[in-house]
Amino acid sequence: MRILLLNVDALVAAVVLGVLLYAIAGLNALLLMLVFLVAGVFVTKYDYQTKKELGIYEHERGWKNVLSNGIVPLVAVFLSPTIGMGAYVGAVAGIMSDKFGSELGVLSQAEPVSLATLKPAKKGTSGAVSAFGLLMCFDGALLIGLVASYLYGLPIAQLLPITIIGFTGSFADSVAGILEEQGIGTKETSNLVCAVVGAVLGWLFIKI
Repeated sequence: MRILLLNVDALVAAVVLGVLLYAIAGLNALLLMLVFLVAGVFVTKYDYQTKKELGIYEHERGWKNVLSNGIVPLVAVFLSPTIGMGAYVGAVAGIMSDKFGSELGVLSQAEPVSLATLKPAKKGTSGAVSAFGLLMCFDGALLIGLVASYLYGLPIAQLLPITIIGFTGSFADSVAGILEEQGIGTKETSNLVCAVVGAVLGWLFIKI
């Protein structure tokens, strides 16, 4: 369980989520979420000593984290018979983009800039971004775009829209982080914003 970075409640929630995804939308939907989980563990563990020194390393995550990342993709697959799988792919691209940005962006040599003040901020501050962090957000979304394209046999022309949609979702998370720093909302609500933006844009622009 510690390898998965989930406590017992979170592990149960993740298993239930996986079973529901598979039951509703099949193996491809489950595999895409597993890519998010495995890649998320990797980027979280990557250079964890530096993150510990910064005071931002999270070794275990709870059920709230699983729910905030998984509820929107789950709703998207529940609605997929009507709206298609684009919303699901967009939501996962968003949360993967955010995961890469938050876990790898803090390793930037440069200080992030607050979106609220446009001034340098402490690493790990919600609502702050760096050039390196934005690049990592793009890479996270690109990873989901590549996997989704393979799983669903999408034309190469869909890769860029999926990547941009995921990146936009993660940027929305950063904007929500401005309110989070002011005591309005939490990391979980910011994650929800990210997933919702990704899902809506995916529904509009990704045709699966």
